[in-house]
Amino acid sequence: MVKKFLLPVAIIYTIWLTVVSLISLKNIPSLGSSFDDKIYHLLAYLLLAFLWITYFKSYKKKYIALIVFSVTILFGVLLELTQHQFNPNRTYDSYDLMANCLGVILGTLIALRIDVFKLK
Repeated sequence: MVKKFLLPVAIIYTIWLTVVSLISLKNIPSLGSSFDDKIYHLLAYLLLAFLWITYFKSYKKKYIALIVFSVTILFGVLLELTQHQFNPNRTYDSYDLMANCLGVILGTLIALRIDVFKLK
């Protein structure tokens, strides 16, 4: 039952993350630190990687996690590099890129350790 909903959720989340990455955001809740933006980047890409790795993990193909990991990293890099072309209020930030990559690493590791299909 979980797998049935995982693909649509992953697709919708990916589209949402793309849109949010390209528009100007206002009134984002503060977490009370000077690293709020980086924390949001880390969490966003952690969830992105978790969803896609979890979905494809069920295929039990060799190297599927590495492929999904690589594509997710590439997705974050491309969004970070191109966002200023779509919105002049957005700029490239190396620290955002590092937070994206760290989020993908953590999301991948968590997804590989947890088998959501066996959770009840």
